[in-house]
Amino acid sequence: MNFDPRPFLLEGRHVRLEPLEERHRAPLLAAAQQPPDVFQWFLTDSLAKPEAFHPWFDDGLRHSAAGTEVAWAIVRRRDGKLVGSTRYLDIRRAHRALEIGNTWHAREAQRTAINTEAKYLLLRHAFEALGAVRVQLKTDERNEASRRAIARLGAQFEGILRRYQTRFDGYVRNTAMFALTAEDWPAARARLEAMLAAR
Repeated sequence: MNFDPRPFLLEGRHVRLEPLEERHRAPLLAAAQQPPDVFQWFLTDSLAKPEAFHPWFDDGLRHSAAGTEVAWAIVRRRDGKLVGSTRYLDIRRAHRALEIGNTWHAREAQRTAINTEAKYLLLRHAFEALGAVRVQLKTDERNEASRRAIARLGAQFEGILRRYQTRFDGYVRNTAMFALTAEDWPAARARLEAMLAAR
């Protein structure tokens, strides 16, 4: 099995992950008009600001075209509305590993089935279609809500990477690292499917 993550449509019952394209720019910028806390822990400035959004969006297109990342727009299926974005990052083809990150959801999509199903689709594609042996997720050490959400996916906490990333404002953050391995995936899949069945 060739481990080569590329843009690919992923669709579930609640959400559709569309490979990021230029047509998503305006509706995604509209979706990014969120209260400040939605982007509180982002490495970039708030994507509600066009001067931050457009370079971030261009970065997603450029890296997807180069094969160094895969960026998606998150679409709520019931009404076709764009409600966020996510990416495969840190793609290490020789090691069959990648990261899920650079994820955000509009407030209206938070604490709904959308995030759970989006992560489920990304994890299932990574492990079952691509043959990944490791998928990692990381967040600001201080972001307790994100850490709880990642743990609910079945990811194992692996520790704190001290002074690991510098934010747009110069703050050097400690990063909490989580991961699932191919061996973890069957139990995590069952857990996520049970969670989605209850929605």
